[in-house]
Amino acid sequence: MIRYLRHKEIDTVKWDDCIQKSVNGMVYARSWYLNIVSPGWEALEQDDYSAVFPLPCASRCGIRYLRQPFFTQQLGLFSREPLSEEAVTAFLQAIPSQYRFAELNLNSFNRVNGQLFDTGIRRNHEMELVQSYDILSGKYSQNVKRNLRKAIDAGVMIRRKIDPEELIRLFSHNFGRKEGKLTYRDYMTINQLIIHSLRQDSGIVMGASQREGALDAAAFILRDQNRYYFLFSATDYQTRDNGAMFLLIDTFIREHSSRPMILDFEGGHDPNLGRFYKSFGALETGYPVVRINRLSPLVKTGVKWIKKIRGK
Repeated sequence: MIRYLRHKEIDTVKWDDCIQKSVNGMVYARSWYLNIVSPGWEALEQDDYSAVFPLPCASRCGIRYLRQPFFTQQLGLFSREPLSEEAVTAFLQAIPSQYRFAELNLNSFNRVNGQLFDTGIRRNHEMELVQSYDILSGKYSQNVKRNLRKAIDAGVMIRRKIDPEELIRLFSHNFGRKEGKLTYRDYMTINQLIIHSLRQDSGIVMGASQREGALDAAAFILRDQNRYYFLFSATDYQTRDNGAMFLLIDTFIREHSSRPMILDFEGGHDPNLGRFYKSFGALETGYPVVRINRLSPLVKTGVKWIKKIRGK
């Protein structure tokens, strides 16, 4: 039987044990992670936490809905038992009717019935690190090799002790300023994720620069079970052609090769970003996105109008 749980009713010890032992466990679904990215999150669980489904809830104008939090690529159904399309269907149908709208990224192990749900596929890129560095780097494209030589010739050096605020500032002053999608609260969220991970010795912050004190590229990589997540990165637009990010990723691969781990680049739906990750030998994977719309026709029209005037 599938049960709906409010936030205060969730047994986080049993929850995390389920994620730890799930065939498809991911860091995004751990209670500490959800507490940061979606405070007050709710959930569905089955058979004393043998299977769980996070509900990242929110409310606006009196309408309760589910939305994918920033820095949380995949959620959906996590289970200790092999997953089936029928199980995913049962959990999606068990989402309480009080949620009038939902747009959720499920995980790559979740199969969705396209006849029952409005669904699509998003792309991700992953790289297995189990082989030696020589084999892995042998799969680099000529563009990667050319940029690595450029970084070395330019004197780019890898930096280890990077303050999280340095990385966040580099992002906000470059891509963040151009895109304008992240708010102050979102930057506080990624800062919390980085600090918590560093305290738990499960996070790595790396930087690359030509001179001391000025970052050209930086990244936050989060470790969990058998996976490294390339969770947050930034490049200085003024020096982005010096190959710093190429050298940073290559250094990480060199230092973590020959391990039974996956480097999850956490993206690639953007074709240009996808080509960049593939140039390192990463393989394209997919995960489903599901939309549930229970809004009345009048409310649907209002939502479309609001989005139009806001330019979203």
